[in-house]
Amino acid sequence: MTVLKTIRRHGNSVPVLLLTAKAEIDDRVEGLDSGADDYLSKPFSMKELLARIRAMTRRQTDTTDNVLAFGDIALNRSTYQLTGPENPEGIRLAGKEYQMLEMLMSNPGQVISPDLFMDKIWGYDSEAEQNVVWVYISYLRKKITSIGSQVKIRAARGLGYSLEKDNA
Repeated sequence: MTVLKTIRRHGNSVPVLLLTAKAEIDDRVEGLDSGADDYLSKPFSMKELLARIRAMTRRQTDTTDNVLAFGDIALNRSTYQLTGPENPEGIRLAGKEYQMLEMLMSNPGQVISPDLFMDKIWGYDSEAEQNVVWVYISYLRKKITSIGSQVKIRAARGLGYSLEKDNA
């Protein structure tokens, strides 16, 4: 339970459903007070488990911000629109472009490796080559520039890419 408390203390709001053999009221209270969103003790019905997961997912999407912002750009999560200083109406990103930019904007300043992009976006068992990441980074750079943004996608040689505000 201390791991869960630490996760919550650092602001992580990922939904947590505890599945456990501990069914006593004190155990349930401790689990929920530690930061779990729900608690289900064994034996449980698969039908109930799936219903609880659906409920948690609904709550999570209700609280998720619809727009990610970084520097002078904003990304609308429902419309895939990217807006900037010279294009407040925005341009619509393709699916993979959107997913990559969302990863970068959710982790500004952090280097994301091409392997992580490949795993999260194309899938672990994808036949795509790693240079597809470079191609999509190129597309994103052009689109970010086209909306007049000062935000840049920086390459860390041999490591990956990060989203940064241009200080120039």
